Amino acid sequence: QVELVESGGGLVQAGGSLRLSCAASGRTFNRYAMAWFRQSPGKEREFVGTTSASGGFTRYADSVKGRFIISRDNAKNTVYLQMNSLTPEDTAVYYCAARYLYASARADEYDYWGQGTQVTVSS
Repeated sequence: QVELVESGGGLVQAGGSLRLSCAASGRTFNRYAMAWFRQSPGKEREFVGTTSASGGFTRYADSVKGRFIISRDNAKNTVYLQMNSLTPEDTAVYYCAARYLYASARADEYDYWGQGTQVTVSS
């Protein structure tokens, strides 16, 4: 089992930046692909981005590509989501998720989820 805890959310003005962190338990973090999803009221959970177990591969949703960057530090059991040029449309609860070995953009392929952290972007 993998426990995930997100942090770093908050309120930011449009155009600003935030960095979210997701800390994972376990001794085999480097064998899990990690991803970020988000969900806002009235909308389905949306893929944001994912990174391979080694961090050598990343994939992003078109809506965030060029603005958001996923990275990971396997020595710290932590994955990050750097969010730049934020807009009100980025307002959502952001979740990190883990699955064994292989990256995916599908929420239903992830086995472990954090509790989420709120990101609110104001105009």
